Amino acid sequence: MNDSTHTKASKDKIDNIALSNHLSITTQNNINAVLIFPDGNHFFGYGIGVMGKTFGEICFNTSITGYQEILSDPSYSQQIINFTFPHIGNVGINKNDIESRKIYAKGLIIAELITNPSSYRADNNLHDWLEKNKVTGISGIDTRAITKKIRENGAKTVAIIYQNDVENIDIPKVCKELSSTPDLNGVELARSASLNENYQWNNQATWLQSKNCYESDIKPVYKVVAVDFGAKLNILRSLKKVGFEVEVVGSQASYEEIMALKPDGVFLSNGPGDPAQTAKYANSVIKKILENKIPLFGICLGHQLLAIAIGAKTTKMHQGHRGANHPVQNLITKKVEITSQNHGFCVDHNTLPKNVEVTHISLFDNTIEGIMLKDSPAFSVQYHPESSPGPSDSFYLFEQFKEMIQKSQK
Repeated sequence: MNDSTHTKASKDKIDNIALSNHLSITTQNNINAVLIFPDGNHFFGYGIGVMGKTFGEICFNTSITGYQEILSDPSYSQQIINFTFPHIGNVGINKNDIESRKIYAKGLIIAELITNPSSYRADNNLHDWLEKNKVTGISGIDTRAITKKIRENGAKTVAIIYQNDVENIDIPKVCKELSSTPDLNGVELARSASLNENYQWNNQATWLQSKNCYESDIKPVYKVVAVDFGAKLNILRSLKKVGFEVEVVGSQASYEEIMALKPDGVFLSNGPGDPAQTAKYANSVIKKILENKIPLFGICLGHQLLAIAIGAKTTKMHQGHRGANHPVQNLITKKVEITSQNHGFCVDHNTLPKNVEVTHISLFDNTIEGIMLKDSPAFSVQYHPESSPGPSDSFYLFEQFKEMIQKSQK
């Protein structure tokens, strides 16, 4: 890749953008940020968020909406997100579209400068939100070129440096640092992404556009204990929306702690990091749940943990699946669902035991997207049926969990 053609953001593109009030007018002469790859390739641009340096494993997300939900998804812990959609920040930030207590992503890369918000729901702008959460990012970058680089070379640890004298950065020195920084293979992150406390989820479940808030009038029928490995808030809302009383426990909750809450079913949440490492403390708990025939549903990391508990293995993907437009086929109904996804590991099909039925596959690469046990009331999916952001094609899975619990009690 030729640095002379790719490292400078286009002056015409920058000058034609209406800048937010907090940003000074940016010109070709005051480039103040750089994205550096371990192979020495680097891309100059314009800093967003807080000044500083951040390292993280790079990935790309193809969603055209929901950047606030994506950045606050705990599954993005220790990752730098390259957004392929050019207009990130244009609808601002609001108090409802957040998926956790903070931004978990280590940084972000966007094509255009952040503009003033143009949504009635906005109560803040993206730059200020990034700054408040101490997140460093870069704009004015050819994000499509970055995406092609990830596809060719896989997910690598990269650096974003945002400072006034960016031209004085010792790039070979940074490359040396990057080369000695491990990727997410073998790294356990769920414990740090979990709140690691027990609480009842009492928040509202259904979004009412007319009132610009969430409300719920559904009376709970069954109790579910959700094991929090980095749970997204919309998953908890979705469980409540179909009629569950939701009790949340930390990632390292014991089987005895879970059963003391007298659940009708157990849910395993999404979360970051290498599932094989999280399984070292979660495996025995999940096995006991299965042995005692307690209905179980897992999403994302929860899907991988269920697979490991029954003897399967997981593997790190070359580039992962991240976006809100991924086609998945339900092998039982033969229907195709457009899904929201965020994962860098997947279940190895060749390691599945005979008591498992594969229920869903990716139509991008045929990787496993869902499994169901033949000898226990348990199933899981790799993708995100809570759809935040994304289409709601797969919401039926929460209803399916409810039906499974109902059948188990007859």
